[in-house]
Amino acid sequence: METKAQNVIPQLIVDGGAAAIDFYVRAFGARELYRLPESDGRVAHAELELAGSVIMLADEYPDLKCIGPRRLGGTPCALTVYVDDVDRVVAQAIAAGAKAERPIEDEFYGDRVGWLRDPFGHRWAIHTRREQLSADEIKARYAELMAKPRAGNP
Repeated sequence: METKAQNVIPQLIVDGGAAAIDFYVRAFGARELYRLPESDGRVAHAELELAGSVIMLADEYPDLKCIGPRRLGGTPCALTVYVDDVDRVVAQAIAAGAKAERPIEDEFYGDRVGWLRDPFGHRWAIHTRREQLSADEIKARYAELMAKPRAGNP
């Protein structure tokens, strides 16, 4: 087994590893590279290729303190994926069982972004790059955005 060389590889812990693999294939077009099943049906380890990167995945093992976001009541993290067509991928993920967290929007930093939560509790930010901006352009747009009155601010 050869894992694609990356400096950082996220590992998702889920309750329902086999179902999660099926979901990521349907929702995001992931490709299963490897699966190590346990005799009780849990997935001890799996590797998926998604958008040119590898994601590792395993079922929960509470005795080893490997617990997924549903059991924890949420997650502070999100996985960001760049795709050619955010609208298509978000619609595909929702059809596969994801829930939209925010409407798809064009953001000040040049990306069109949709936020999802998958059925296993993980958050996903699906992006399509619309404009190639410099750091100075992004800072200027951010400053302009922050200068505008916003809902909930006096």
